[in-house]
Amino acid sequence: MKIAVTAKGKELSSPVDPRFGRAAHILIVDSETMDFVALDNSGNVNALKGAGIQAATMICEQGAEVLLTGYCGPNAFRTLEAAGIKVGSDTTGTVAEAVDNFKRGAVRFSEAANAEGHW
Repeated sequence: MKIAVTAKGKELSSPVDPRFGRAAHILIVDSETMDFVALDNSGNVNALKGAGIQAATMICEQGAEVLLTGYCGPNAFRTLEAAGIKVGSDTTGTVAEAVDNFKRGAVRFSEAANAEGHW
């Protein structure tokens, strides 16, 4: 399964970035092999609006089925939900730890956004 994890760096050892739309990087990790691709999200970091929707589109295009992040706003959450991507919020630690928690069934999936939208 492909899992998207927001990250402050480009490695599995990178800390999870709590911001979804404005995370520095998003790693797409294969939960079985731990192979990954690091997506550069710098184009969204300083966006005036729409960063979450753009990031959601990006991970959807990569085939992710799950997103692990800290906070996800309402527009991004709706976009992810429409694409069938489950959102695990309040994720901390490193990317590798986040994926391990998912594999152990220790991730609580959100039913709604847990952050305000940015205007």
